[in-house]
Amino acid sequence: MRVLIVEDSVSLTDALESVLKREKFTVEVAHDGEEGVAYAETGVYDVILMDVMMPVKSGIEATRELRAKKVNTPIIMLTALSEESDKIAGLDCGADDYITKPFSMSELLARIRAVTRRKGDIIPEDGLSYGGVTLNLYTYMLSSGEKQIKLSKKEAEIVRYFFEKPSFVAQRDQLISKVWGFDSEFESNNLEVFISFLRKKLRFLDARFTIVPVRGVGYRLSDPKEG
Repeated sequence: MRVLIVEDSVSLTDALESVLKREKFTVEVAHDGEEGVAYAETGVYDVILMDVMMPVKSGIEATRELRAKKVNTPIIMLTALSEESDKIAGLDCGADDYITKPFSMSELLARIRAVTRRKGDIIPEDGLSYGGVTLNLYTYMLSSGEKQIKLSKKEAEIVRYFFEKPSFVAQRDQLISKVWGFDSEFESNNLEVFISFLRKKLRFLDARFTIVPVRGVGYRLSDPKEG
């Protein structure tokens, strides 16, 4: 799961990042509302943790702008403001949940699970499957029947991206942002190398599908019924 933290407190950001990475989340950070909007509107995140009181642009303003731009990523507001009117303002601007500082990390993790579950993004404990092939999200093992093969972390993230949205055509830039990060300098032609490796591994597994190019756009999974 990819999480965006939009928070101006360096100490809180560091603490959140440490805990979330320990839980196997991929984390990126923005330190003000305007930067947060720029990151979030790429649509590559599974959940956004949004501080309310920030420089340049508040969390309320940032959330309202993202919703106006049709960015539907779940947003959890993080704030020291505890009045009922403050919570109502946060929820009315488009946030999915609201948690008051100080909070425990276990409560935050529970709220992340709750908002992603409402969006239908909870991942089964045994991994993700498509066309008879299963990806273990913890061991990065790709398996089909009696065969299995180990993936690199980036290969596993690419496969996860496709398996989560199997009918989706992934644009090259979106795929790079999702796997390598919003501000990555990873080049598009290097992505083809990773895709080529994954095709070979799918052939090794005798998979009934592969990753096919979509001219001028990116890639998609072929239909297992066609294989």
